[in-house]
Amino acid sequence: MTTPLKKIVIVGGGAGGLEMATQLGHKLGRKKKAKITLVDRNHSHLWKPLLHEVATGSLDEGVDALSYLAHARNHGFQFQLGSVMDIDREAKTITIAELRDEKGELLVPERKIAYDTLVMALGSTSNDFNTPGVKEHCIFLDNPHQARRFHQEMLNLFLKYSANLGANGKVNIAIVGGGATGVELSAELHNAVKQLHSYGYKGLTNDALNVTLVEAGERILPALPPRISSAAHNELTKLGVRVLTQTMVTSADEGGLHTKEGKYIQADLMVWAAGIKAPDFMKEIGGLETNRINQLVVEPTLQTTRDPDIYAIGDCASCARPEGGFVPPRAQAAHQMATCAMNNILAQMNGKPLKAYQYKDHGSLVSLSNFSTVGSLMGNLTRGSMMIEGRIARFVYISLYRMHQIALHGYFKTGLMMLVGSINRVIRPRLKLH
Repeated sequence: MTTPLKKIVIVGGGAGGLEMATQLGHKLGRKKKAKITLVDRNHSHLWKPLLHEVATGSLDEGVDALSYLAHARNHGFQFQLGSVMDIDREAKTITIAELRDEKGELLVPERKIAYDTLVMALGSTSNDFNTPGVKEHCIFLDNPHQARRFHQEMLNLFLKYSANLGANGKVNIAIVGGGATGVELSAELHNAVKQLHSYGYKGLTNDALNVTLVEAGERILPALPPRISSAAHNELTKLGVRVLTQTMVTSADEGGLHTKEGKYIQADLMVWAAGIKAPDFMKEIGGLETNRINQLVVEPTLQTTRDPDIYAIGDCASCARPEGGFVPPRAQAAHQMATCAMNNILAQMNGKPLKAYQYKDHGSLVSLSNFSTVGSLMGNLTRGSMMIEGRIARFVYISLYRMHQIALHGYFKTGLMMLVGSINRVIRPRLKLH
């Protein structure tokens, strides 16, 4: 009698989840050693650090988005479209919510998927800290749909300004959160204005745009070294961005933001990019241990504390570091955790000991659109942290995305994609105009 195939289910097709599904598909799925299933509520994958570029139109999502179904077919795993509702640890099943179309018609009923090993890789969402008015009046940048919404509202504002030749005053855009997303979006907006002006938006110059970046802490990019924070602050100021630190937003309304200091920041368009949390439905899902921001608490092996057959990786995992603190919610951490969890799953299947995950900080980079890039590299060669900026930093920043593509597609296909990207930059508009 043949032994049934092990069922490995990965929930979440972000950077870590998709890389893991791809590698397990190669190692096990193609060889019929296990059945690999990826579950995600979206049809396609887009590297999350690129969302601010989709929001401003400097990146065409249609070119860089990756179809889960096509990728699954090519790499030895299966894809299931849907959102996870619950985990039944006794039955070893997950429940996937029903799918309905825009008219409310049922497409796929609620269903269950069995697993032997489950990996939760659901990423994170913006944390509004229950600030009044934020959900109603601010846009989050957690997924391509929200980025597209921002893009359309941004274009509408600029079109209105151009048609009236600025008679209604400047276009005011406020961004709450001085992390990488907020900083990069602030710079990309000025690039968008420059490009739109070249495409015929009359009167639309940097003087027409008033971007305010609001940060509650003492400095922007608080997770990075102070010298990088200072360099980014200076670059944004040169672009004309108003940077407000030590400023806490207490509420939002249709016309702007209220601060703890009693000030009012007028805004036609508002983005909330302050803080992260795991999706709300994960709070004690399946009886698993979670922290105050809904992250699943994991052992050093990345197994959840209450079930060794359930792993968690990336932003939805709370992993303590031996030296104190926790693994930060970064793309490089998700990539490292995916590799570690995959190796531990393979070891678990073969009865071998599991290894503890060790976070390796290779530095951080922040792109200020085409104007500048700043960051730090860490490693044996630098013996600590080395600050880089300018063209070198820009090259390294782009290389991070190429490394993600290589993990998914391999070197040859990534090279072809780079060639297609170069051609598109010649034949397509530099900015998505609709």
